[in-house]
Amino acid sequence: MKLLVTGGAGFIGSAVVRLAVQRGHQVVNVDALTYAACLDNVAEAAQSPDYAFEQCDIRDRAALDTVFERHQPDAVMHLAAESHVDRSIDGPGDFIETNITGTFNMLEAARKYWMQAGKPEAFRFHHISTDEVYGSLPADPAVQFTEETAYDPRSPYSASKAASDHLVRAWAETYGLPVVLTNCSNNYGPYHFPEKLIPVVILNALAGKPLPIYGDGSNVRDWLYVEDHADALLLVVQKGALGRSYNIGGENERSNLELVNTLCGILDQKRPRADGKSYKDQITFVTDRPGHDARYAIDPSRIREELGWRPSVTVEEGLEKTVQWYLDNEAWWRALQHRDGVGQRLGTGK
Repeated sequence: MKLLVTGGAGFIGSAVVRLAVQRGHQVVNVDALTYAACLDNVAEAAQSPDYAFEQCDIRDRAALDTVFERHQPDAVMHLAAESHVDRSIDGPGDFIETNITGTFNMLEAARKYWMQAGKPEAFRFHHISTDEVYGSLPADPAVQFTEETAYDPRSPYSASKAASDHLVRAWAETYGLPVVLTNCSNNYGPYHFPEKLIPVVILNALAGKPLPIYGDGSNVRDWLYVEDHADALLLVVQKGALGRSYNIGGENERSNLELVNTLCGILDQKRPRADGKSYKDQITFVTDRPGHDARYAIDPSRIREELGWRPSVTVEEGLEKTVQWYLDNEAWWRALQHRDGVGQRLGTGK
């Protein structure tokens, strides 16, 4: 199967590229190489004859047409997006242009290619999205997001992703484009760009800096190991029902404070502080993010029952793997720390 993967040099996209090549698929990685992208993420896959790279911005429709014509993929996995909520608060324009206009361009380029190819039945446009489009949940553990949950985005990021989801469904209904959609919970794992909570905590801990937790740390997220997510995405693009959406969750709800405490405990074991104290002493509560959703939780029944997929690791197992990866790959994250916004508090709403 030849897969055209957008955003394949990013965090989740590179996990998809690595796993797809490992499983014998041909992969065309389409990435603009913006601030959060890193070709080192796919260095191993790039050695395979089944891998091709196209530096291309999804906001450039003509360039996309050329890529489709040159590579003629069997399916598209559309992951390219601006994804950091804090950055969307400070600069929503990039999120509108990339996540909405970029998805429109992808849909039109894919539709043109699909029609010129004679509308092959096996072709799929797989749009990868987020559970943040559903808004915020109450504390009740019985209440979770399902595929029928009404959209209620609260940030510029989630609003832009909700808009892109609607575009994909509209292109399916109006033009018959064969699509599948997925909405995932919070990802973590190797190659996570050092602006999100887990890598920030790990790297700040190692540097002896404060470990910032927004508000009182009670916000709850469902944590999904990125390599589990990549496995689920490849399953959906191959076996997901046409026009269907699937929620992909890690089945691991934790509050931010619980998560950070777990990370500190792992670091205490793997890289003890020189003074013998716990990294928990570095925890610092900071002013909350504007519009911070209280809780996300996914009901993964559909993907489990229809496709037989479940995550392979608990959040504790995944965090231990993640911490070890950062300890073993200092050269990777050191090279990214000079990039715009890394190590700074963004999204204060000022």
